[in-house]
Order: sequence, then structure tokens, then C-alpha cells
Amino acid sequence: MAIMITDECINCGACEPECPNNAIYEGGVEWAISDGTNVNGHYTLEDGLKVGVDDQQDPVSDDFYFIVPDKCTECVGFHEEPQCAAVCPVDCCVPDPEREETETELLDRKARLHI
Repeated sequence: MAIMITDECINCGACEPECPNNAIYEGGVEWAISDGTNVNGHYTLEDGLKVGVDDQQDPVSDDFYFIVPDKCTECVGFHEEPQCAAVCPVDCCVPDPEREETETELLDRKARLHI
């Protein structure tokens, strides 16, 4: 499952530079699939919407750091554990119960983001 940041986040920013997919953003910041990835052209989001990789998407949260589920691989293929959770001082980077994914699905996402 993808990782999410709970509302207990203290906005310290420790998690953001640790993400190999550049899936973590400060609250209120727009994001794009192309940020920190090698993707060109178009990308199909998990909801089926096809977007340009440079298209700016609405923030997931306006109040605290957030993880874009379409870019999160739980660090599978990069590290043994999610790096955001490893560095979070308040343990607010947790598995998202609404997005259960297999290791195969996470590796497939990694391959699509890092061509």
C-alpha cells in the first residue's frame, strides 16, 4: 500500500528529500508526475485519468506535507523500508489503508516512473 502522511505532521520537511520518487510535497504545493522522474509525454493516474507529465495537479493537502499516491512505491526497489517513515520524528508516515498494493504493483509503478 502507498504511504500517507497523517494530520499529526509537524511540517518539518525531513521526509521530502528522502523520497526516491519525489512523491512528497509541502502542503499547498502543486505537483507533477515529471517532478523527479524520467517520464515523458502522458501518464495514466490510478483513477484512470490520463495527464501530461508536466501538468500541474492540485495539492493533496493544503495544511501539511503529503505523499502523491500515484508516485509512491513505498521505496520498493530502492530501499528496504519507506524512507519517509524511517526519518519522520513524529511517526506520521504510515501505510494508507485505502491503497493496498502488492510488491509487484509497486515495482511496476517504479518502472513506469523511472524509465
